[in-house]
Amino acid sequence: MPRPVRAEISPAALRHNLALIRQKAGQAKIWSVVKANAYGHGIDHVWRALQSSDGFALLDLNEAIRLRELGWTGPILLLEGFFEPDDLLLIDRYQLTTAVHSFWQLAAIAAARVQRPIPVYLKVNSGMNRLGFAPERLHAAWREASATPQIGEIILMSHFASADEDAGVAEPMALIGSLTAALRLPHCLANSAATLWHPQTHADWVRPGIVLYGASPSGRWQDIADTGLMPVMRLTSQIIAVQHLQTGARVGYGGRFSAAGPQRIGIVACGYADGYPRQAPSGTPVLVNGVRTGIVGTVSMDMIAVDLTPCPDAQVGSPVELWGPALPVDDVAHAAGTLGYELLSALAPRVPVVTG
Repeated sequence: MPRPVRAEISPAALRHNLALIRQKAGQAKIWSVVKANAYGHGIDHVWRALQSSDGFALLDLNEAIRLRELGWTGPILLLEGFFEPDDLLLIDRYQLTTAVHSFWQLAAIAAARVQRPIPVYLKVNSGMNRLGFAPERLHAAWREASATPQIGEIILMSHFASADEDAGVAEPMALIGSLTAALRLPHCLANSAATLWHPQTHADWVRPGIVLYGASPSGRWQDIADTGLMPVMRLTSQIIAVQHLQTGARVGYGGRFSAAGPQRIGIVACGYADGYPRQAPSGTPVLVNGVRTGIVGTVSMDMIAVDLTPCPDAQVGSPVELWGPALPVDDVAHAAGTLGYELLSALAPRVPVVTG
């Protein structure tokens, strides 16, 4: 039989989360963000559950083409835009919308021979300092885009660096307002955090990502505990061996855990090659037989060890939940010093994904 580790994806939870976001977004349309293979959940596994979205947003041209092959005929937005002029041939063929964040992209579109005008999302840098036109160049970019016959609808786009903080959107919103008062463009500004917590940013389109999958934009599960959002992925495995330790016995590479007394530990078929965080320290939460306990020792490539003291009935074959509805991925990520985003999107290809 195959290794017992697997990821279970809940389409019902996806539909539920999208419906909640629809209520939050009001009149704004929704780009459901499925970048990074739908945050590790698999585009093939999620797109049908999200097909009541107004569009899908992602980064990779191949993922966009895959969505078309799967049967999605609605809008698809390339969040990072295109990377070389030849990409415009595929953007035109598959009727994609592209972000535009630099003048070379505007020039490439103007030189392209396309069958129909391409919708663009003109991106302004409102403080993130990653992609986007400098504020003082936005009007020049808009004039150039407006004068280009190969460009169709123009929508203003930006991204918030600190929308998970109380005052995190005030400064960028003031800047955007001062820049666009005379442009009268539709806006697409809100990421997951802004969609949840800053309704003044919703405008014409919102771009929820991590919240669709039931994890927190802030990295703290408590921040979304009262929203009704449901975790979509459940990563599970089993105990494959039990060890009986004597006082002072060490566990795992480097022997970083030492038993303070006689102790039972379980060996779980899951490791960093499956996407579990290697940096997770002893005490990182895990559920065995539905009982919360913690890992012990260093995470190996294929296995972790867990303390069976709180669950004395656990044996070989006992079920283990690494994260999921009963154990938020944000709690595991916090213990490991990272974010739920990373754990979900790092799910390894060798882990079977099933829907249910």
